[in-house]
Amino acid sequence: MRPSWREVFTQPDYLLALGFGSGLASTAPGTAGSLVGVLLFAGLSFLPGPVYMLVVLVGLAIGIPLCSRVAARLSVKDPACIVWDEIIGVWIALIAVPMNPWWILAGFLLFRLFDIWKPWPVSYVDRHWQGGVGIMMDDVIAGLMALAVLQGSLWFWP
Repeated sequence: MRPSWREVFTQPDYLLALGFGSGLASTAPGTAGSLVGVLLFAGLSFLPGPVYMLVVLVGLAIGIPLCSRVAARLSVKDPACIVWDEIIGVWIALIAVPMNPWWILAGFLLFRLFDIWKPWPVSYVDRHWQGGVGIMMDDVIAGLMALAVLQGSLWFWP
């Protein structure tokens, strides 16, 4: 079950959890949510590093109960329309990335790769962790994996 556009724009939980409506995309809602994350990153990128990290941590802390509540209301373990986890995951992938469109694109693509492919430990968390923690943490780990690849790449292409 998916909420309606009206529900998304009248209920704050749905508005955030569904990435400002991007989770209602008929195909690839996770990618749509990740793109919203990149757009929001454009504004957040002007923050000092520690403040950016605080925003990411607050987003994660809000996301766990938020995703749990919305998934319970939709009666689905991990609804595809919930994309707050993708937004936070892509923000993690883009930590300390050079402000260059190619690096930002690489972060987005790497995050999507790890989120879709689900290598271990992403796959383990996706299968075994429940509720808001499970919904959020597989994307957090995918974001951390993308971050590691990006930051490692900076050693070769500064």
